[in-house]
Amino acid sequence: MSFKFEVPSPLQYFASLVQSDEHFPLLEAAVSLAQDEYPELDVQQVLGDVDQLLARLKRRVPPDAPALQRLRALNQFFFVDLNFGGNVNDYYDPDNSFLHVLLKTRRGIPITLAVLWLELALGLDLDARGVAFPGHFMVKVSLPKGQVVIDPFTGQSLSREELSERLEPYRQRHDQGDDFEVPIGLYLQAAAPRDIIARMLNNLKEIHKLQQDWPRLIAVLDRLLVLHPHAWPEYRERGMAWAEQGEPQRALADLETYLAHAQDALDLDAVADRLADLRRAAN
Repeated sequence: MSFKFEVPSPLQYFASLVQSDEHFPLLEAAVSLAQDEYPELDVQQVLGDVDQLLARLKRRVPPDAPALQRLRALNQFFFVDLNFGGNVNDYYDPDNSFLHVLLKTRRGIPITLAVLWLELALGLDLDARGVAFPGHFMVKVSLPKGQVVIDPFTGQSLSREELSERLEPYRQRHDQGDDFEVPIGLYLQAAAPRDIIARMLNNLKEIHKLQQDWPRLIAVLDRLLVLHPHAWPEYRERGMAWAEQGEPQRALADLETYLAHAQDALDLDAVADRLADLRRAAN
């Protein structure tokens, strides 16, 4: 008797990783995002490469080193010795979102740098978390004498005043006057692993939308809907992308799902009109 083992598709593999919040493998899920673009990618090999980096780092740090010493050793290793940093020359290159590319080029965007940095930080038993700061992902570490917030793009530790400065354009865009200013601590909440992966996918989504790259956009939206099955606006986005791709039946299914669930949305009439156009074209 012969046994046939089916290799899961990249989307099935991703779905298996993100089904539970209790045991959410952030690094592995982040690495797997590149499988649509790089089908031959060996995710386990990439995880092994990160383990080797952590082993190198651990050899530099005494087991009984206090947290601040461990943090300094990590930042020296990551930002100085290995020279990881932001890709200032091509910020919107999709490759900046892929961990295996980051490991080769040492250049990425804040969130990919943060995911790799966090893996090393947790490997050193630091109390480190990602921070979904508006417009720019950060990391933070809790130390005995307080909290350190770091910009993973540059390695810079940011004071409360510097964080407030960075928030100012966001506050102005959202018309937060002095009377209603949100405390800065609310912007420094720890981001859940699922939300970090969603933010990585949203970065890719915006790039592919801008480039009108419908197949890549659909692949990203497939993952976002695995991650958040009730994110009804993503059905609308995918339906529109299917329509642009010349797949009216798939577009109809997604737009009908959106209309059935997004009952208070402001664009219901516009989507209903688009749906009617697609139905006429399909007949």
